[in-house]
Amino acid sequence: MKTATDGWGSGLLGVIIFSGSLPATRIAVSGFSPIFLTSARAVIAALLGGALLFVLRQPKPSRDDLFSLVIIALGVVVGFPLLTAIALQYITSAHSIVFIGLLPLSTAVFGVLRGGERPKPLFWLFSILGSATVVGFALNSGAEVSLVGDLLMVAAVVVCGLGYAEGAALSRRLGGWQVISWALVLSLPVMVVIGLFRLPESWAGIAGDAWAGLAYVSVFSMLIGFIFWYRGLALGGIAAVGQLQLLQPFFGLLLAAGLLHEKVSPLMVFTTLAIVLCVAGARKFAR
Repeated sequence: MKTATDGWGSGLLGVIIFSGSLPATRIAVSGFSPIFLTSARAVIAALLGGALLFVLRQPKPSRDDLFSLVIIALGVVVGFPLLTAIALQYITSAHSIVFIGLLPLSTAVFGVLRGGERPKPLFWLFSILGSATVVGFALNSGAEVSLVGDLLMVAAVVVCGLGYAEGAALSRRLGGWQVISWALVLSLPVMVVIGLFRLPESWAGIAGDAWAGLAYVSVFSMLIGFIFWYRGLALGGIAAVGQLQLLQPFFGLLLAAGLLHEKVSPLMVFTTLAIVLCVAGARKFAR
């Protein structure tokens, strides 16, 4: 019982940390290009994760685990950060957070594909309803709509779901924080090269807020959040603790309104709630 409770507590901390990722990313892209931001956050997190692996003398992953680590790196180290950073140049963080409500569904779908699960027919009904809700929101949000931004967010949710599902499965063998640390270390050489080629032309004009955003997404979103998240999945169960992602849009909308003073319309709140209900239904009938 205590183990399950610890898992829920750890998973909740991970979700709260992830909820600040999009607002922090929007702040960071005001001073850094999306590509540099993606590489810089990965490099900083990889150095920290690599230091943890070295100090705690963790064994190297087997060759059979490398394919999964590559998928995780492409999904949550490169794909999601880069796609969201570019998307946030077209849409507000409050708008983008609505799409995060689809993350549990995306994770569940890839859990089916990668884990061989056989969900009930009602699972797919809720999946279609959730997707239709997102499309309806994108078509009826007036001036806030950006087709490019919305499509980028959909792509980000897809690759992130894949990275979550793959990471959750691999964490059973390697451990939660070890998985994200090895994925970061694996991506380090490529991220260093990309970062060097996309250095800002001038550092003088970068505001302190942009540096703070970079620090948050590097240390918390890219590393610490995953330590709590994967620990929660390992202790409390992937299916159960994974439902905590349903709270992420609400935390994110509050942060966007409070920190960035962005307008959170009633339509955004209603859409987020509808998505949460659809994803909750899909998760209920996933087995």
